[in-house]
Amino acid sequence: MMTISLIKLHEGDEAKVESIAAGKDATKRLYEMGLNTKARISVLKNDFGPVLASVNGNKIAIGRGLAEKVMVQKTEKEEENRDE
Repeated sequence: MMTISLIKLHEGDEAKVESIAAGKDATKRLYEMGLNTKARISVLKNDFGPVLASVNGNKIAIGRGLAEKVMVQKTEKEEENRDE
């Protein structure tokens, strides 16, 4: 699969963080928010303004400039209720 910027994902998309192409301070800030390598992220809103996402069950807002530096690999959504 191809690695793309977080800003390219749409509402409802899920992805896995592959790398962060930012400076030392920005990378540290993203790591503190839970966006580390291999973290799973789900996009809640990405139309204008900050990107709203869910990481490990926590909602976070990432400015568009910073979100552009988060490189992710889009994943398929897992079926939550397979036995129903």
